[in-house]
Amino acid sequence: MNDPHPPSRRSNEKPRSLLERLTDLISPEPESRAELLEVLQDAHGRNLIDADSLSMIEGVFQVAELCARDIMVPRAQMDTINIVDTPEEFIPYVLEKAHSRYPVFDGNRDNVIGILLAKDLLRYYAEDEFDVRGMLRPAVFIPESKRLNVLLHDFRVNRNHIAIVVDEYGGVAGLITIEDVLEQIVGDIEDEYDFDEEEDNIIAAPNGAHRVRALTEIAQFNEVFGTHYSDDEVDTIGGLVTHRFGRVPHRGEKVRIDNLSFEILRGDARQIHMLLVRRELVQNNRAADATDDDL
Repeated sequence: MNDPHPPSRRSNEKPRSLLERLTDLISPEPESRAELLEVLQDAHGRNLIDADSLSMIEGVFQVAELCARDIMVPRAQMDTINIVDTPEEFIPYVLEKAHSRYPVFDGNRDNVIGILLAKDLLRYYAEDEFDVRGMLRPAVFIPESKRLNVLLHDFRVNRNHIAIVVDEYGGVAGLITIEDVLEQIVGDIEDEYDFDEEEDNIIAAPNGAHRVRALTEIAQFNEVFGTHYSDDEVDTIGGLVTHRFGRVPHRGEKVRIDNLSFEILRGDARQIHMLLVRRELVQNNRAADATDDDL
């Protein structure tokens, strides 16, 4: 005989997690990535998730769509070391660029023979004999088409931090680091060479150049450099540089505006983060203008 009051099925079920309950609230369920992003953006609009969380989630989706070629440092902007150079010749270059790892080539840039860690150069000052070739770590080569989510997994599993990107003919197309990939998710990652929060937006370097935050307002930039850049179309110096390129530039790319040279120090696929600004000589500008007129 059936019990007229059967025990509730829910009494034997485990309590559902908050995520499961929130998922039930989404009706109808998103059927594509675009629809899911719309749901998340709507959740942000209703203050269910903050802007940083939304940005990171969007970054995760973006990483799955991008390839190494999309964010790599192009070959022309790679900071490399020639194996034939002596430590006395390349150590000042290492100090200037302030990277932790450098591809080392032999003969030409397509022949990368290894990676030199800047910290290994400490042995040069501590040992009587220093063999650069013996200090090199193996170089990892990846195709331009490698997906960033797969690359990030490989970086983690193999405990590697840098990869050389090669084209279909085996030539070096650029390089990419684990930091480059992570910045697509979490935004710019600051290190000991970046600004502290308390520091100014513009800091003078010993060589006469200036490190400038891309978010520096044009009015402040004009005041420091004596320029007269307009802020009618853009508000920040990073926006001005991006507008001049006509796209988001890669790290290492340069552009000259009037008598100032702008080099991209840091950035991601979405925006510039840090610039190196140098003042060009007036006579060089005139020579360049004369050359342009002759073309």
